[in-house]
Amino acid sequence: MATETRGEAAAKDEGKGKSAPKRTTPALFVRQVIAELRKVIWPTRRELVTYTTVSLVFVLIMVAIVSGFDYGLQQGIYKIFG
Repeated sequence: MATETRGEAAAKDEGKGKSAPKRTTPALFVRQVIAELRKVIWPTRRELVTYTTVSLVFVLIMVAIVSGFDYGLQQGIYKIFG
């Protein structure tokens, strides 16, 4: 194909003759998920409250901005057409 680069073509040729990667069992998947979750640094209660408050304030500000913009457009349309 004209869009392929040399690296992609070479990588495709190298993969020929090799078997497909084995699928993991559901039990192994769950064990891996649990192992990854143990690595997570969970927020403290204070951090969680702070993050939640900041998120809610941001959403409320955005709602106010969009509502104001929508109201302004609505009034403009009423003045033009109504």
